[in-house]
Amino acid sequence: MTTLSTLGAGALKLLLAMSLAASLSACAGRDAEGQMRFASPQDGAAQIDPGRKAFAVSVARELRANGQRVWCVPFARNASGIELRGNARSWWSQADGRYARSHAPKVGAVMAFSATRKLPLGHVAVVSEVISEREIRIDHANWRRNQLSFGMKVIDVSKKNDWSLVRVMSEPGELGRPYPVSGFIYAEQKRG
Repeated sequence: MTTLSTLGAGALKLLLAMSLAASLSACAGRDAEGQMRFASPQDGAAQIDPGRKAFAVSVARELRANGQRVWCVPFARNASGIELRGNARSWWSQADGRYARSHAPKVGAVMAFSATRKLPLGHVAVVSEVISEREIRIDHANWRRNQLSFGMKVIDVSKKNDWSLVRVMSEPGELGRPYPVSGFIYAEQKRG
């Protein structure tokens, strides 16, 4: 089975460089008044690193072909370049001090869903598109059992407009129940 760790040094460097370039193309930040600014379609045609996404899809297909389960964590790790392990519910805390974290979505970031009764292990997904300040699209695995989902619509329904509560369109035209979100993990590693 092909994994990120079995790639040659040259291929790994290329993947990392492409990931960094894509992640820097849609940074969210604060404007002059200190208000949160979200990435928007006008910020450019940002996309998930194509090489990473292709690799993540390839690994998932190989797992399914071998009768194995496809999980959200390996897919998100392979598609984003964020090298965290363990259950999705632990990613937000694991990222503290290692990766930049925010409540602003941007393309290539991992959206960390909090653990709930419905999602006891949490869930992680990769932001594939920022539509507006309150709408994004995500790519992820195992939202539907053992399947990959691409371009799934997510709406911020939090009262503070901070992406702490979302609804996911699992079925066409139908937003599902509200899910709490811890935040977004960016691929940029913290220095220090």
